[in-house]
Order: sequence, then C-alpha cells, then structure tokens
Amino acid sequence: MDTLLVTGGAGFVGSALVRQLIGETDSTVINVDSLTYAGSLETLEGALNHPRHVFERVDIRDRDALGRLFAQYRPDAVLHLAAETHVDRSIAEPAAFIETNVNGTANVLEAARVLWSELEAEARRTFRVLHVSTDEVYGDLGPDDAPFSEATPCAPNSPYAASKAAADHLVRAWHRTYGLPVLITRSCNNYGPWQVPEKLIPLMVANAVARRPLPVYGTGANVREWVHVDDHCRALRRVLEAGAPGRIYNVGGHAGLSNLEIVEAICAILDRRAPRGEGSHAGLVQFVADRPGHDRRYAVDDERIGSELGWQRQESFDAALEATVRWYLEHPEWIEPAAAVPEVARIAGER
Repeated sequence: MDTLLVTGGAGFVGSALVRQLIGETDSTVINVDSLTYAGSLETLEGALNHPRHVFERVDIRDRDALGRLFAQYRPDAVLHLAAETHVDRSIAEPAAFIETNVNGTANVLEAARVLWSELEAEARRTFRVLHVSTDEVYGDLGPDDAPFSEATPCAPNSPYAASKAAADHLVRAWHRTYGLPVLITRSCNNYGPWQVPEKLIPLMVANAVARRPLPVYGTGANVREWVHVDDHCRALRRVLEAGAPGRIYNVGGHAGLSNLEIVEAICAILDRRAPRGEGSHAGLVQFVADRPGHDRRYAVDDERIGSELGWQRQESFDAALEATVRWYLEHPEWIEPAAAVPEVARIAGER
C-alpha cells in the first residue's frame, strides 16, 4: 500500500506505528493529529521530517477538514487510532470522549466510504479501514473467568469503554450496510517509551523520582494484561496486511499482573537503577479511594491473530519493562509534566 493515512499518529501508540511504518516499509504516511495534551511531535523522532511522512494538524471531529484530506491524499488504507483514552478523564468529562471517539469515528468512516466509493475496482478491492479499539469494551472478568474472545459481547463499564464500544459498532455497521472493508483490533494495555506521563508506568517513575507518593487504587488487586507498544504495532500492520474484512482481532500480551504487582515491579527496577538511599521505592506506595466502576480484571484470548495471521510477540515482558523504565529515567524532561496534570488524572489509572 503506497499511501497510508494514520489518525492519532502523534499519540503514544500512533507515533510508534508511524515510526515503524517509516522505518520498515516504503509507504508514505499521512499523519493526522490535532495535538491535544496526549499528542506530541516529539514522539515522531526520526520520522517527523522524513520525505515519506506528511503531518496534518486536523481534528477528526472536523468532518469537512477530514473529507478534504481524504480527497487530497486518496490513501490506500486508513489506520484509525485517534481517540480519547484515559478512564479517569472520561469519568470527569464524558462528553469529550463521545465527541472524539464516537462522532470522530463516524467522520472517519464517512470520509473513507466516500473515497472508497470513487475508487476503481482493484483499488476498491484492496482498500482497508483498520479501527484500533480496546479490550475494555468487553467489560471485566472474575478471577477464574476465561479470557475475552472476539465473540465476547461488549459490556463496557466506563464512559471511555462505552465510547469505544459505540465506535466499534459504527465500524461494524459501515461494513454491514455499505460494504466498507473494515478491520477491528482490540488490544490489552500498552507500555513502552513516549507514553503520555499521566499513564501508570511513566507516572509511577515520575512520582518515584520526585519522592512523591505512588497512588494505587483500592487494594491494587485489579488485574491488567500488558503488551509492548512495538508488538502491538506489528500486530496492527499484520492485520492490515492479511486480516479478513469485517473481522475482529484481539491483541494480547500474556503478561497479566495486578496494578500493585506492576507498581512493585517498577519499584524493583528503580531500586536497581535509581536507588533512594532510604529503602525501597515500594515504601512510597499509597493506597487511595477506588475509582468508580473500576473493572476487576482484563485478559484476552488472542489465538485468532496468531493462528490466522501468524503474529507473535517479540518482546519479553520483564526485559521490555526494564527498558521502558530506563527510558523514562533517561528522559526526565518527558515525565516531569506529570506533576502538572489535573489531580483526577494523577491517580494511577492503567490507561
């Protein structure tokens, strides 16, 4: 595919995807991002000024501007990652999540549908829209429940998850009603460098370095599965290349940890890399009132993407987590803004 349009390409996952596409393929990447608090051109290190990278500062909520971009660049495929993603922020301000994640996705679908309808037969056959979603649309699991499969019904519990589930349903409807060749991926929690510093891992590093408390919701028993952002992006590329239109593909990490366990693992790395001198960083852990509607456990069955498409994780969790923490320690200018974010976003939300 010669030209790929990526929405949200200056965010955490989007920028990792853009860096891979520029570094490992011959595609031209049209990067569409509105540069909210969660987007930064710094994350595009090595790709921003590449001749095959074109940045367009456009908000997906602006349907007319989006339509003009599709008409101008006529991409061969669309990878839709632009979204509001933080559960705590969605509880405080749900309308923003509906506007971006629901209405914005409808705009992307319509712009894609209009372009697709104008294409010649072969280009229509190969055109794709890949919508990047989340395992949170499935709801939550009990301690002994089987992991979510692609057939698990959506049962979202937060405004964020509900907005993503609504977007997923729109994507399905555009496929069923109009025939638009769409794909959906649902990933577990991502980690790696360049993550917005209010998220769990960079926030814990930032607080620990500043000798601030490490806030953990409730008892820290809520369980999440983690996949490295580079593995996730390789999964997206593989789904775009070989996924069957209309199909959903879970992307898992097979690294299920409670929130307390992940914070303790971060503390152990910090004890080796940046010792406090007065005991373990784990002594900074502070349990706080639980988040409303806090999901108990996520886990996904990603056998489909492995068996059908041959995708496999390449990153070892322990080694990649250590490398991630080391990256944040080596980039203090990236994590320092964590001290300035609103209090509602400073509590250790996993997303």
